Amino acid sequence: MSAHRHKLIVLPPNRVWRPYPGGCTLEQLAGNPNPTDTRMSEEWIASTTRAVNQGREQIAEGVSQVRIGHDPAPRDLAALLASDPEYFLGAAHVKKYGAQPQVLVKYLDSGTRLYFQVHPTREFARRVMGAPSGKTEAYHVLSVRPPGSLAEATGYIYVGFQRPPTVAQLREYIVTQDIAAIEQCFDKIAVQAGDTFIIPGGTPHALGAGVFMVEIQEPSDLVVRFEFERAGYVLPEGARFMGHDLDFSLPVFNLAPLTPADLDARVRCQPRRRRELGPGSWQDELIGPAQTDCFRVTKTHLGGPLTRDEAEFTIGIVTDGSVVVEAGGETHRLRCYDKVLFPAGLGPVKLTPEGGGAEMLECRPPA
Repeated sequence: MSAHRHKLIVLPPNRVWRPYPGGCTLEQLAGNPNPTDTRMSEEWIASTTRAVNQGREQIAEGVSQVRIGHDPAPRDLAALLASDPEYFLGAAHVKKYGAQPQVLVKYLDSGTRLYFQVHPTREFARRVMGAPSGKTEAYHVLSVRPPGSLAEATGYIYVGFQRPPTVAQLREYIVTQDIAAIEQCFDKIAVQAGDTFIIPGGTPHALGAGVFMVEIQEPSDLVVRFEFERAGYVLPEGARFMGHDLDFSLPVFNLAPLTPADLDARVRCQPRRRRELGPGSWQDELIGPAQTDCFRVTKTHLGGPLTRDEAEFTIGIVTDGSVVVEAGGETHRLRCYDKVLFPAGLGPVKLTPEGGGAEMLECRPPA
């Protein structure tokens, strides 16, 4: 049991098939000399969640294989957490949630606009489906492909219906696949690197093309896709309405209008200074209790060396610069977009930015 204690958990790539094309940026990060968009368009980070892909049930996708410090041997993350849950997750977390992190983090790289979709709230998932989690999610944008790099517009999202249809109209749009009418229910919201958004369960939405981002969400793969074809791929019927039918799924939709003022106040998340960490270093809160009780997201700005001593399960992603991490008598150099897991019982860790500074995104379970 003790071999993993006081060691950084290193997170190699964990690509996952999705029904939309993308992943060119992930290919570049992997060093592929000929990167292109495929349907391996996501990477699930420190995941204990199984991906739901109809027709690929025989393929184990989603759960991460990780490394303990410099040991090259892969370890199944779900089994590793189960072997020592209080060390990895903390006693209070285990008492409430067991050996599950209760958060799922992904890289998502869209090569086309994603399907129009909506996810159930936690309340709907528990009451109607007997599932422990819904799928409130958040986006932290890392980069946007330039205009003209794809055969469609890039760098936007649709969130909530600004001009909501009635239930009868929505049903008709979905049955007839009147995508133009569905699109008219939304306003297009431009996004850029550094933006953060919260998408509560029940909110219809779609991510535009050419966006590379970190997605933080409840640990489920529940989705109602009310658009059936994108980029030449037609969704099987079982992949449209969570294995049910349209009428089962209509109550998932929140049809209240989400006005531009609401978008700014409730969807776009402005960073809030959480604490100073020393000369030139500080931590901002991006997602906190004002946005959701499903997960938490902060960003640490490193202006110089500092010692991290937070007794919480934390997924760390370098989003700018590079960082030298000293933990458990080992030294790790993390480049931009490298990912690591800090166990709750890891103890003090020294972080030293290289060059002029660095930034690290930190994703955590519910408080």
